[in-house]
Amino acid sequence: MPVITMEAGKVSKEQKEALIAGFTQTASDILNIPAPAFVVLIKENDYDNIGNGGQMLSKILAARGQAGK
Repeated sequence: MPVITMEAGKVSKEQKEALIAGFTQTASDILNIPAPAFVVLIKENDYDNIGNGGQMLSKILAARGQAGK
């Protein structure tokens, strides 16, 4: 059973549904494995647990006026 894992910041339910469907279909097409064989895991991380360029993502987004998005 193939497993596809994605880690990201906060993701809406609609985005999760689209990611699961898209990842599954793409992997099924490329690997020639039936879609029901795939498991997709989406791991959401708090923005304080993600860093970029030496800064917490929460601070980067706050500076851009995008906190909580």
